[in-house]
Amino acid sequence: MGHREELMRGARRCLEERGYARTTSRDLAAAANAPLGTINYHYGSKEALLNAALMEALNEWGERIVSGRPAQSRPDAGSVARSAAMWAQVIDTVVRERPMIVAAVEAHAQAERSPEIRRQIAEAFESTRPRLAAELHGDDLGWDEETTRAVSSVHMALIAGLTQQWLVDPERAPGAREVALGLRAIARALESGG
Repeated sequence: MGHREELMRGARRCLEERGYARTTSRDLAAAANAPLGTINYHYGSKEALLNAALMEALNEWGERIVSGRPAQSRPDAGSVARSAAMWAQVIDTVVRERPMIVAAVEAHAQAERSPEIRRQIAEAFESTRPRLAAELHGDDLGWDEETTRAVSSVHMALIAGLTQQWLVDPERAPGAREVALGLRAIARALESGG
């Protein structure tokens, strides 16, 4: 394995163990067992390496949320079952992968000052939207592009909010059943004009 791959693996370890903001170039080089100069040679900067490692981890996290689904979440299941299964998967991954999710939250804060990480996160959001709608609601609903984007955006907002609640207060954060119950109640209220 070359230095580039070792740097990526080391960056992922640093993100999990030290977080985004507290990882130094020396930490990255030590975790990769590589000379300090290899970071700039292969990635251009410490931030570029951390961003690449974080985006790789977040893309994998997104894949775990929508793939490996239990039977009740497959496209032939009802929309409510798929949605509840996805919320359970989100919660499970936040619990199991807490250090990396915390690093992602730190990186989102860094996006305010880093146009590159802001661009990468924004592109990841945008590329996820169409797939998220299809995974949760199926491809056969006949939604136009605007509706598909709106539905996916709402789900993404809910995932972000649910993730934050589980990071801050896991004892009182809502479970998958509670999220599904709340969404059904909101949908009924909207349909009735209330």
